[in-house]
Amino acid sequence: MNTELIEKLNTGQALIGIVGLGYVGLPLALRYLEVGYKVLGMDVDQSKVDMLNSGQSYIRHIPSAPIQKNVQAGNFQATTDFSLARQADALILCVPTPLNKHREPDLSFVISSLEEILPHLRSGQVISLESTTYPGTTDEELRPRIESTGFSVGADIFLVYSPEREDPGNPEYNTRNIPKVCGGSTLACMEAGMALYGRVIDRVVPVSSTRAAEAVKLMENIFRSVNIALVNELKTAFMKMDIDIFEVVRAASTKPFGYMPFYPGPGLGGHCIPIDPFYLTWKAREYDVATRFIELAGEINTSMPYFVVQRAAEVLNEHEKPMKNARILLLGLAYKPGVDDDRESPTYKIMDILNSKGAKSFYNDPYVPVIRPSREYAHFAGQESSPLDGAYDLIILCTGHEEYKVINPEQLKAPVLDTRGFFPELPGKVYRA
Repeated sequence: MNTELIEKLNTGQALIGIVGLGYVGLPLALRYLEVGYKVLGMDVDQSKVDMLNSGQSYIRHIPSAPIQKNVQAGNFQATTDFSLARQADALILCVPTPLNKHREPDLSFVISSLEEILPHLRSGQVISLESTTYPGTTDEELRPRIESTGFSVGADIFLVYSPEREDPGNPEYNTRNIPKVCGGSTLACMEAGMALYGRVIDRVVPVSSTRAAEAVKLMENIFRSVNIALVNELKTAFMKMDIDIFEVVRAASTKPFGYMPFYPGPGLGGHCIPIDPFYLTWKAREYDVATRFIELAGEINTSMPYFVVQRAAEVLNEHEKPMKNARILLLGLAYKPGVDDDRESPTYKIMDILNSKGAKSFYNDPYVPVIRPSREYAHFAGQESSPLDGAYDLIILCTGHEEYKVINPEQLKAPVLDTRGFFPELPGKVYRA
């Protein structure tokens, strides 16, 4: 059974294998190292592995010092050799779960990662999936593949689902103090999962099944998506009434009960909120359930970049300049302030729309000096951050980086379209979108 495994996890003697060393996997690896475990990191990106093995972090808000310390001490190794999975007592999958071009779940990274380690599994290991997905994935996709190799889940291999809750760059909440939800395929699996996270997370929250755990993550991000859509819709209505939505939100936030502030913006960004709700809408169709709130929220949020471009055209027109050939600088490529994470950033969509209308788009971001290759926006790869003092016809504030607080819009040559309520409104100079 799982007695020996739990003993190793509880005493810190277990070797922790983490598959996927990105924004979720790398902080998790560092937390296990901090507590005293040894960690084996696995990733398909050789350049990422090489950087980590040389003691360097490739993520801006994660320091290199603890990586270097643990590499030199022999406590941490990164590798592209998935056969080493046999050495690990625990295998935690932290790989992307994007949407395909039809906005349907793409589990290819999860399935390919699992299939890489399947030939190397041994009895007495716990496998945890942390990637966001639809309810049923762990038991419908992972469990049959594991059992096809001859292992019995709950007796030989212990399978759990524990959704990641990382918030990159958040100084208050980190891997240690964000409560961890965990659900197991069986009771024995749950026991192993609780032991896996018990020494590294301040509070582990058990739920009855992997399906319940999968649903928890979706509910969290659907809640945010729906409420962001609400304030985005209110923004467009209030703007017609000459009311500043940001002033309204700030004032409403003074109510000490029955209200939670959400803020409008140029669209959704990041690895969760633009994607996760569609995992549930896709799965709900299997049960003939209509998820109308979720789909409406998705429509509103995905329309925001188009609204920003419409407002850009109006501001340019007010300054007697056409959209065609207009030079437009977008401030902020990262999806949130203070990080270099540009996944699903709405800035990309705004740039695409502007370019399609004949404008010439540029971006400035102190955290993203050069655009990295991506599946959806490969055509932007290699473009470099442009200076603030260039010759532009319009500047659009998309991400409220702290570094932009030194900007005095009155000293800029071009008008500013502010999508975040970052600058005070100035007639003829700073506009809202």
